[in-house]
Amino acid sequence: MSDAIFVGGGGEGYGAPQSLLLKYGNRHGLIAGATGTGKTVTLQILAEGFSAAGVPVFMADVKGDLAGIAQPGSAEHKLHEPFMKRAATIGLDLHYQAFPVAFWDLFGEQGHPIRATVAEMGPLLLSRLLELTEPQEGVLNVAFRLADEEELPLLDLKDLQALLTFIAENDSAVSARYGLVSTTSIGAIQRRLLVLENQGAAQMFGEPALELADLMRVDAQGRGVVNLLAADKLMNSGPRLYATFLLWLLSELFEELPEVGDPDKPKLVFFFDEAHLLFNDAPKALVVKVEQVARLIRSKGVGVYFITQNPADVPEMILGQLGNRVQHALRAFTAKDQKGLKLAAETYRPNPRFAIEEAIRDVGTGEAVTSFLEAKGIPGMAERTLVRPPSSQLGPIDPAIRAQLMRASGLGAKYDTAIDRDSAHERLRARAERAARDAAEAEDRTDAEEREFARARRYDADDRAGETGPRRPNPSRTTGRSDSIGTAFAKSFARQLGTKSGQAIVRGVLGSIFGRR
Repeated sequence: MSDAIFVGGGGEGYGAPQSLLLKYGNRHGLIAGATGTGKTVTLQILAEGFSAAGVPVFMADVKGDLAGIAQPGSAEHKLHEPFMKRAATIGLDLHYQAFPVAFWDLFGEQGHPIRATVAEMGPLLLSRLLELTEPQEGVLNVAFRLADEEELPLLDLKDLQALLTFIAENDSAVSARYGLVSTTSIGAIQRRLLVLENQGAAQMFGEPALELADLMRVDAQGRGVVNLLAADKLMNSGPRLYATFLLWLLSELFEELPEVGDPDKPKLVFFFDEAHLLFNDAPKALVVKVEQVARLIRSKGVGVYFITQNPADVPEMILGQLGNRVQHALRAFTAKDQKGLKLAAETYRPNPRFAIEEAIRDVGTGEAVTSFLEAKGIPGMAERTLVRPPSSQLGPIDPAIRAQLMRASGLGAKYDTAIDRDSAHERLRARAERAARDAAEAEDRTDAEEREFARARRYDADDRAGETGPRRPNPSRTTGRSDSIGTAFAKSFARQLGTKSGQAIVRGVLGSIFGRR
């Protein structure tokens, strides 16, 4: 059917088509199951289906085995015969084909660099990424507010480091306006930034920043481009970095895309693999905001699909919004596992033909219990489904083929070369140099005045012979030039604070900027 994605066959003999209706593709979904039960294939065939329907897709390649979607399957593949047998069982006329793919990589190695500015990331997500305490998060919020009001663009990590150094050196003036800013907290944030740099995350921040339109392209045949983020190295660098980046991207989609109501098909589908990383140790306030984004983003035409081992990994308030579900096998080896299995079964609409709890426990690899939204958005009855084989290659592709596809994408000229434009680091350095010049000129004027005074004393020495009081020292000479420069800088900064107001940037639900600067 042109208005649905064929997922597999269910019912007696697996002959009843099980399909995901495109008009409910933005009602979100869940792909769950233990390791080795077939989640990756399900993810791949859904991506193929959305692409064929003209819907762009974004997904992370955590294990490095999804790149094969860019190449057609092959009769020489070791699973060709099982795939053809399965296709015949479910009534599928299987033809191998490739799909349009754009490769991305935060490190710029296996795909085009994908960047965000520090300002776009916002203090809330950055605090989670840095694992900051509440007082440290407060200091970071002050830093962002100061940057907004003082027109100090935060583009990369060196901008944020320069701003934190500036605040530490002028903590009294900053505290007087924004509340107490502890230099201890600033030092802790700076150390966390150093850890982040050691993980290679400095490449994630900067320009040119990602434009969302480049994730929502279709090819000349009208097929949606599958945007594939190389995430194997990213996961090794830090699961929190991976989860925070995907959450930022989701928030950007929420803030930037216009309302579209209920479209005939999604504008974009976002697959969030290893979804448990998003919610592990997440503060309740963040989970509430994610739930808000998930609830409202569907009206922007975006479908979000969480991929995880156990449905219990997803908070209940979010799980209740996932209308399209593919549940692969869950293993129940412990009492906790058995409880999780029972809870997972209770979220499905019962099927009188079989016990859902037993089916989830017993389905084999490539088989799943599925439920898709039907007419009027009603959850479909649970069905034991044999998932269709993919049309594209199963597994990774040759690096030379990846490089060739990257060259042909047209994105390299836009993103491959980093841009370092005038921002907070340069502007603060310019202010410091200007303050140093002003202080030096002031000291030179004082020296000139003292020389004039000394020369004048030679002419009125007789009149001043009776004076016995000590000569008043020059403050600039006793404190030294470095102190006078620091004082001038602090005073200049304090005066500037008094002239700035109402220039704070409006931020969205997850702290990202409303409208790009």
